[in-house]
Amino acid sequence: QVQLVESEGGLVQAGGSLRLSCAASGRTLSSYAMGWFRQAPGKEREFVAAFSRGGSTTAYADSVKGRFIVSLDNAKNTVYLQMNSLKPEDTAVYYCAAARGSNPSVVYSSLVQYDYWGQGTQVTVSS
Repeated sequence: QVQLVESEGGLVQAGGSLRLSCAASGRTLSSYAMGWFRQAPGKEREFVAAFSRGGSTTAYADSVKGRFIVSLDNAKNTVYLQMNSLKPEDTAVYYCAAARGSNPSVVYSSLVQYDYWGQGTQVTVSS
């Protein structure tokens, strides 16, 4: 079993950048497919970005494509979400998640495919 702890989010002005991290303990993250999701007030949790086990394949939601970058640092057992050109509509609680999934080349974009979740961190983008 893996435990995931996200870094503190923050308040950023529109157009700014912020990097979230998700540190794992208990198991190495290279054993999992990883994803980032977010949930805005009154909305369902939605897919943001993910990569396959080991990080060879990535996928992004259309709303963040070209602005967000997901990466894995195996040495630190940490996943990052670099968020650039932030917009007010990016305001949400962000969650990292790990999936045990058996296929090493598959990127998972559905919540139900993930087995472990971090506690979530608030990101607020002001206009």
